[in-house]
Amino acid sequence: MTRHLLGWALVWSGALTAASAESRHVVVPGWPTLPKELVLGQCVGVGVDAANRVFVFHRSGRKWSQPFPEDPIAAATVSVFDGNTGALLQSWGAGRFLLPHGLTIDPHGNVWLTDVALQQVFQFTPEGKLLLTLGEARVPGADASHFNLPTDVAVLADGSCYVSDGYRNTRVVKFSAGGRYEFEWGTKGSEPGQFVLPHGITLDALGRVYVCDRTNSRIQIFDGNGAFLQQWKGTQIGRPYGIGTGPEGHLFLVDGGDPAQKIEERGKIVELDRMGTVIDSFSGPGLAPGLIQLGHDLAVGPDGAVYVAEATGQKVQKFVVRKMP
Repeated sequence: MTRHLLGWALVWSGALTAASAESRHVVVPGWPTLPKELVLGQCVGVGVDAANRVFVFHRSGRKWSQPFPEDPIAAATVSVFDGNTGALLQSWGAGRFLLPHGLTIDPHGNVWLTDVALQQVFQFTPEGKLLLTLGEARVPGADASHFNLPTDVAVLADGSCYVSDGYRNTRVVKFSAGGRYEFEWGTKGSEPGQFVLPHGITLDALGRVYVCDRTNSRIQIFDGNGAFLQQWKGTQIGRPYGIGTGPEGHLFLVDGGDPAQKIEERGKIVELDRMGTVIDSFSGPGLAPGLIQLGHDLAVGPDGAVYVAEATGQKVQKFVVRKMP
């Protein structure tokens, strides 16, 4: 059942400006510590669990190309780091994925992954044991059991989830904890409740759903039933690729920039409160520590640290609040 509940909703078409122009976040240099043999390649998904372990979904040297590759990536594609020290704790996912995309840690510590080439969504234990598969391998579609290049997942405390779907479909799909299709919303377009590439998705403590409507350069906010509430857009928002919720209830997004821009001109991170007020904007385009190139996903740890996965930059970085003198 598709939901179209848009007529009454408030449309807020811009983020409010922050009070101060000085960034309150700084990069943690030298994080993580990578073994010489580990090749991350394009880092496309990142999540943090309650134990402050950072899970990174990466393509291990493979790049997006179509038609999609037929053979799974031979190397591990999920690397787990200690959030404090940056030490590598574990790697898994070798020989399973074709083209990694989104990663989400659910409230129970399980790891949700999307693969755009496999056209599937997966739930794993933190150690890499498969628990649930949604979608049919390599078969695209727009019905209750198929996706078309799914991008990301957001999971509620009861185990039910929302899937942003995606590069070809322009919808968000809700599934029960056991993977049963419940409902969906979204059509292609730029009106409230429509999408052009729903790319990242997250939830807040009230169960509101935040969707990075990437090509429309906005964040759309819905209630748990898919009813449109409001949107945030403007130059400070940019073109959001990934979004995460912090322990204070603030929203963090990574702006991947417009494809018309030069790649070295694309990249910043934005912190907003629940009303859409910009609290901080930090980082910027570049390859040096603290700068990002095509930030693809973002996650916030239980201590408030912000982790950003970069596709073009091919790395993951950690940012923390600057210590005041």
